[in-house]
Amino acid sequence: MSQNSVKWMNYSITIAQQADSSLLRTGSVLVSKDNKLICSAYTGEECGLTWYPILLNKLRKFKISGAQSIYITINTLSQAHTFDLVALLTKIHINEIYIGLPDPTLSSYLDDDLVITHNSVYRYPDKLQHKILESNVQLYAESSQSIKYSPYYSNNRISNLVIANLQSMGFSISKDELNANKHRHELSAFICQKYQLDFQRAINAVNNAIAEAFNSKYGAYNYSDDTRSLDSTWKEYFTSFYERRFKKPLTANCILNVGVGSGQEASILFSHCTCITFVDIAQAGLERVRKEMPDSHIIVSSADDLSSIADDSYDLYVSLRTYNSSFFDIKGAISEAHRVLKANAAIIVSIANGFLYPEKHCIIPGLIIPGTEFVDIYRGMDTAKLLCTELLRAGFKDIQISPTNTEIFVSAIAIK
Repeated sequence: MSQNSVKWMNYSITIAQQADSSLLRTGSVLVSKDNKLICSAYTGEECGLTWYPILLNKLRKFKISGAQSIYITINTLSQAHTFDLVALLTKIHINEIYIGLPDPTLSSYLDDDLVITHNSVYRYPDKLQHKILESNVQLYAESSQSIKYSPYYSNNRISNLVIANLQSMGFSISKDELNANKHRHELSAFICQKYQLDFQRAINAVNNAIAEAFNSKYGAYNYSDDTRSLDSTWKEYFTSFYERRFKKPLTANCILNVGVGSGQEASILFSHCTCITFVDIAQAGLERVRKEMPDSHIIVSSADDLSSIADDSYDLYVSLRTYNSSFFDIKGAISEAHRVLKANAAIIVSIANGFLYPEKHCIIPGLIIPGTEFVDIYRGMDTAKLLCTELLRAGFKDIQISPTNTEIFVSAIAIK
C-alpha cells in the first residue's frame, strides 16, 4: 500500500474525530488522479447531517463529476438500510474505493455491497482499523458483531494461549508485541533480538508455543462450540461443491488434507478415501484421525513446510478453515501446495467466516480484527481475495470463489 494512500486514510480518520462522540464518527475524502484533495466531509460537520449529504452538497456546489479515489472510514448504512457509498456512486464516478470498517449495524451480506461487488475496493490496514474502532468504541462494543457475545472465542484465543506458553518458557511477550509480529518467523526474529538468542532456539520455542496452543484449543474441541452446530449442511455443501467443480470422484484421488483441527472433519468427509495424508501443526487432532482412520498417513508440520512430501505427489489438496488461523503463512502454504500437487490437480481451501453466538443461537458472520472484540463481516472476503492473488502468483488457474454461511470456498487448478 502506497504512502499516499495511507496519508489519505489517516486524514479521513482525523477529520472524523472532530464529530461528537455520540455520533458514528465517519470521515470521507475524495482525491484526484494527481493525488490532490478534491473535497472532504465528516458526520457532524454540519448540524444533524451525516457525511453523505454534506459531501453531496459540496459536489454540487463545485460541480465535481469524478474522482480517482475515495477514502471512507466506515461504509455507512442509511436509515433505510442502504449503503450511502452506493448512492454516492450514482452521482459521481470513482475509480478506487478505500474502506475502513463496515457499519456496526451491518450483520448480514447485502447484494449491493461494494466490498463484494466492486473490483477496486481496498481496505484500511489493521492499525488504522483499530483507530476507527477506538473513535467509535461504544457503538462497536454494542454491535451484534462484537465477540463479547461469544465467550468460547473470547476465552480461548490462540494469541492468549501462545503468550502464556512463551511465558512458561521464560519469554515474556505483550499482546501488542505479538500483534506486531503475527507470523512465526517474525515472532521468532523478535524473540531472538529481545532475548539475544540464536534464531533456531527462538523458532523452536515459537513453534512449540503455537503447537501447544492449538492442542489446547482444539484437542477437546467439538462442534457444539462451532458454527457448524447451526449449519448442518456443511458436509453436503463440500461434497456438492467438489462434484460441481471436478469430474473425478473424490474417493479416486490421492488427497492431502492440511489442517485437521480437532480431527472430526477428517472422518466425516474422507472416511471412504483410501489414499490420504493428514497434516497439522498440532499432534492432538492427528492422533484422533489416526484412531478413526488407521490406514491414513499423518504428518506433524506447518502448512508452509511440507518438506517431507515429494513434488507432484497428490491429486487433490484440501484445507478447510485453516488459512486464516493465527500465525498462518498463506504465501508459503500456497507455494508448498503447488509444489506437492500434480499437474492439473485441484486445490480447495475454505476461509472460516463466522463465529457462534450462543445466546441467540445464531452465527456472527465475518472474522475478528486481531487485538479487538469486533467481528468484521468483510474480513473473510479480504482473505479470500488475498488467497486468489497468491494462487494466481504461485501458478494456479481457473480460480473460483463460493461463499456460504460459515466459510468461503476458494478452488483452483495447478498449472505445471
